[in-house]
Amino acid sequence: MPALLILLSARDPMDKLWSLRYRREIRAMMVTGSSSADDADICWIQISNSYTDIQGFIARDDERKEIIVSLRGSLSLTDVLMDTQIVLIPFISPGVDAPDGVLVHSGFLAAWNSVALEVLAVVAEELERLGRGYSLVAVGHSLGGAVAVLAAVALKQNFTGVPITRMYSYGAPRTGNSTFAQLVNSMMGGNAFRVVHANDGVPTCIPPSLGYHHHGIEYWQRYEPASAEHTVRCSREGEDPQCSASVPSGGINEDHMTYFGMLATTPFCW
Repeated sequence: MPALLILLSARDPMDKLWSLRYRREIRAMMVTGSSSADDADICWIQISNSYTDIQGFIARDDERKEIIVSLRGSLSLTDVLMDTQIVLIPFISPGVDAPDGVLVHSGFLAAWNSVALEVLAVVAEELERLGRGYSLVAVGHSLGGAVAVLAAVALKQNFTGVPITRMYSYGAPRTGNSTFAQLVNSMMGGNAFRVVHANDGVPTCIPPSLGYHHHGIEYWQRYEPASAEHTVRCSREGEDPQCSASVPSGGINEDHMTYFGMLATTPFCW
């Protein structure tokens, strides 16, 4: 089974990247920057659910004072079945108080809810033990990116005393309706980074005609190589006709499997 890569930008899409190599389960993690760092000082806990096959990890970086919830993209048939459950339903999840009219992808919500209590419990325990000063980060690629958006909202509402909660998604499809997008935009503001690589077809594979709407802020890497100069910061509203929404959807393609010049199947440490 080929490995995939989840990317997490530290402060900016062009900054240092966290990366994770995974197969059926978490196998290894490293930090990539100017050089490899096989001995990254990070503690982590694997999260998974056999019914939805959602996979990921919760990491703690004591140097950066971050607790990171990272979620895997589609890999198995079960993941694909989650992807295809596109009926919009109310955002009902542990600790989430969503306004009336907020609707989200039923498959993505089922995936998040299958691990939500576990994730929230671990994060709560870590925050209580560590005290103040740690921020929360949710990150994911593809399916994992969509679930990370739901996780970010849940983290933000469950841990109101945490000063900063950030969300990074890479190649994520639309996750909910326009009311959900407004909720994410108002709650996350500039701390939501929705990254799209060139002609990646996954972010547009679920069309607005089905009632879906992207949240902001999109960062569209339009040209190669990956650089700040080749990346456009799009509208805060989410659906910017000058950004990736201008490219017809091609579904899963080469651009979906590569972000910031890193191929999803690149072998890293074990």
